[in-house]
Amino acid sequence: MAKIESSEPVARKEKKTLLTGSLAHFIQDGFSDMLYVFFPLWQAQFALSFAEIGFLKTLFSGTMAGFQVPASSLAQRVGSLRLLTAGIVLTSVTVFCWGYAATPLALGVFLVLGGLGASVQHPIASSLISNAYVGVSARRTALSTFNVAGDIGKLALPGTAAYLLLNHSWMSVGQMFGLLGAGIALVIILSQRNVRQSEGAMQAKAGKASGGRLRWRGYEAFWSLSTIGVIDSATRMGFLTFLPFLLQEKGAGIATIGLVLSLIFAGGAAGKLVCGILALKVGVLRSVIVTELMTTLGIFAMILFPLQAAIVFSPFIGIALNGTSSVLYGSVPELVTEERRQQAFAVFYTLTIGSGAVSPFLYGMLSDSVGVKTAVIIVALVALLTLPLTAPLRNKISGKR
Repeated sequence: MAKIESSEPVARKEKKTLLTGSLAHFIQDGFSDMLYVFFPLWQAQFALSFAEIGFLKTLFSGTMAGFQVPASSLAQRVGSLRLLTAGIVLTSVTVFCWGYAATPLALGVFLVLGGLGASVQHPIASSLISNAYVGVSARRTALSTFNVAGDIGKLALPGTAAYLLLNHSWMSVGQMFGLLGAGIALVIILSQRNVRQSEGAMQAKAGKASGGRLRWRGYEAFWSLSTIGVIDSATRMGFLTFLPFLLQEKGAGIATIGLVLSLIFAGGAAGKLVCGILALKVGVLRSVIVTELMTTLGIFAMILFPLQAAIVFSPFIGIALNGTSSVLYGSVPELVTEERRQQAFAVFYTLTIGSGAVSPFLYGMLSDSVGVKTAVIIVALVALLTLPLTAPLRNKISGKR
């Protein structure tokens, strides 16, 4: 039997791997959702239409989605942790440079580069954490924690940005957050030495499956899960992109918009953790059905409620809006073999983030034609398409049905 080299207890390595992945998720998801606060400012600055605003989101998220699989392959050559850190540095630099964008074209270039940097963290961090934890319960809880870290970033960065924008220009605020990202990258660099020893074995496992493909036959449940993720992501990104404009129609200012987004992301953080654990208790099928129905009803409530009621209701729509994703992410390892986990995560994130990238542009064109309110109603109805897709998941995922 081969001797396993280890300089520290397995449990400590697990925690350090989870911390590294969670920090990456915190800052990258925070940067991604901080864009929603800047969209109304950029619309006024550059006289943009709703379709053009949606296209800016598409540039960032589309690049992030398109490089998921290449990033997974590149990690096997240069090292997962090294690539993870490089991605944070690149995104942080582009956020710092937002203020130097004199035209929408220049801003678009920075968003593309930022999306490139953000593309590495989802498949790599998820795979590292999934391989570090043994057992369905421990792995699902760790991945839920990882997802919560991303939602804490979504909560902290947009809310802080909205507060800072009251007294500073959006150019200066971008520079502040760029420096924050660089600081987090430094923290990860200092902690990498303690988890690198286990990285080689994980990459070797991933390398065995790199030549194959996740075909439909034998992986029907995985592809069904991914399709649900595509619709769920399109719903979430489409709604959040145009929520600030929906709130503006109700009389909200930039500070109120930032508050609502923060409350939604706070609810989302709680929803991801609670729904991830709930899936173990009542099953993935019931969790997905309940959260998607709640999402549709919640979006309608945000449309119909007056501004003050919408603010109070924000955390509840956040729970529904983000709760499904934790259930879906945590189920990926159960639907593929251990050797294909990194590939499966890369494919899953490519599809879901790609959907989230395209949907703002499509819904933006729809908003220009029929108005923001009608477009958001359509977003809510599309979420219901996930319900029949839960059927192939029966008896494929652990937990109660």
